[in-house]
Amino acid sequence: MFKEMRKSDRQISGEEAIKLLEEAQFGVLSTVGENGYAYGVPLNYAYSDGSIYFHCAQEGAKLSNIAYNNKVSFCVTGNTEPIPDKFSYRYISTIIFGCCTEVSGNEKETALIAILKKYSGEFMEKGMKYLERDINVPKVMKISIEHITGKARR
Repeated sequence: MFKEMRKSDRQISGEEAIKLLEEAQFGVLSTVGENGYAYGVPLNYAYSDGSIYFHCAQEGAKLSNIAYNNKVSFCVTGNTEPIPDKFSYRYISTIIFGCCTEVSGNEKETALIAILKKYSGEFMEKGMKYLERDINVPKVMKISIEHITGKARR
């Protein structure tokens, strides 16, 4: 179903790919809309319990695309550094493929807390009050990972 990596000598382990998902600050979500065009949008997220979670507004292009086709990819990159004399770059990257669905209830709250810890961990008390007051404002989406791959040039 998924193609083999062309430069397999650069393939990283599943553990390394997941570590990057845990540590990266943002990723790019790619969807396809009714118009047939790919749509890539950077967003913050949390990796938790083997899935990617992100929050968003109640409507918009990414949600319209996900409603049309919930198969998505999500890419993160880290440790980027140019190698000028090689006309190349050092990097590590991970791409996941999966299905994206909205979550609610306890799973939504747990996902929002994971996002809060990742980006505002020093302000948990204030963040929890914010979540209690506005928990129904954002949608929370989950990407259930079906395939993961990663590679690096070190």
